[in-house]
Amino acid sequence: MKTFDLSGKIALIIGGSQGIGFAIAEGLAAAGATIIIANRKIENGQRAAESLQKEGFQATVIPADITDKSSVESLVSRVVNDFKRIDILVNSAGAMVRKPIENITEEDWEYVMNTNLKGLFFCCQVAGREMIRQKKGRIINISSLRSQKMASNRSVYAISKAGVSNLTRVFAYEWAKHNITVNAIAPGTIITEFNRKHFEDHPDELAEIVRSIPKGRPGYPSDCVSAALFLASDESDFVTGQILFADGGTSIC
Repeated sequence: MKTFDLSGKIALIIGGSQGIGFAIAEGLAAAGATIIIANRKIENGQRAAESLQKEGFQATVIPADITDKSSVESLVSRVVNDFKRIDILVNSAGAMVRKPIENITEEDWEYVMNTNLKGLFFCCQVAGREMIRQKKGRIINISSLRSQKMASNRSVYAISKAGVSNLTRVFAYEWAKHNITVNAIAPGTIITEFNRKHFEDHPDELAEIVRSIPKGRPGYPSDCVSAALFLASDESDFVTGQILFADGGTSIC
């Protein structure tokens, strides 16, 4: 038996055009899955899908705004219509505002929460209904080290990711009877397109963070792929409601 074999599986990757989402999409594709990238900006999703296609993988893109439930419903309906099922859902879309707590606005709160928590909830709910019908499914949410370990100027982000971790456990508890596993990956400091410029502009901050990581280096999107492969595959059939920290050991400090 090929370990982590995903041949014939249909994987919907929310926010799969770059960073951790794209790395996971590429990893699942290499294991045999057909990839559907859902992205608000169609041009970014198309670029990612074409990149996977050039590697010989099956990939397409469907535009969607996960902060709008009707858009999520349309997305899932189209995936099921075109591909007949959803075997794997990866919720990788994310938003962050870096500000002191006293400066957070209502708009900041809604921007982060609508993507990181509300959107993720309804992606799980709507895709999960199809998985209930199928009597099987794998859901992988992207939480964060910040759900457990604090840092300045990330208040709303940290709150939203704590919600993601608890949401993961709630869904796992209710849906275990439907043969659906729901788990989360909680990355530590991962260098992506999302934050690279910030750290280039604040090298002292990155150096301080690296000193706190037992592995002695920041993470990269590829550091999350093996965890996603395990959680997406049949090898993780008895694993649900878990938060897997991919953080170089930072959470144990």
